Amino acid sequence: MVLERVWKGLLLVVAVAILVAAVFQLGIVSAPWSDDAADVRVLGDDGDLKAEVDVEVADTQQERYTGLSDHESLEPGDGMLFVHDDEDERTYVMREMDFDIDIVFVDADREITSIQHARAPEPGEDGENLRYTGDAQYVLEVPRGYANETEMAVGDTLEIDYEE
Repeated sequence: MVLERVWKGLLLVVAVAILVAAVFQLGIVSAPWSDDAADVRVLGDDGDLKAEVDVEVADTQQERYTGLSDHESLEPGDGMLFVHDDEDERTYVMREMDFDIDIVFVDADREITSIQHARAPEPGEDGENLRYTGDAQYVLEVPRGYANETEMAVGDTLEIDYEE
């Protein structure tokens, strides 16, 4: 009888551990030990520094869905870095955004593939129809005009240092 209770208890512990691991792995909940911020540097073809951006990292499905829609604005030098598991064609929308942004699509080798200048929805628009597409594993969002001010260009590379 005691042995049976021990086995049931162990089975319950294993089942809970598997469930918790699955929740974190699927990105339903952000792991408490995951990186929430990073420093991103944009380097030109010659290796010269073009821009430095302090970013929030969106690496779960929920964080990527919400994005910057819960922000009122971004200061120059601030942004959000969206991290995907692999490189693919990505479409970003301006759902519930309050301000314009530059959307920088970056491939698995951390090379910029395209830069889109996105406007915020106008009154009466929800932003779902404002769609911007590019090939990327990483997507960097910065205030509108920041990419032009810093002369970011297709072919530039990103260095990403996750903060601890």
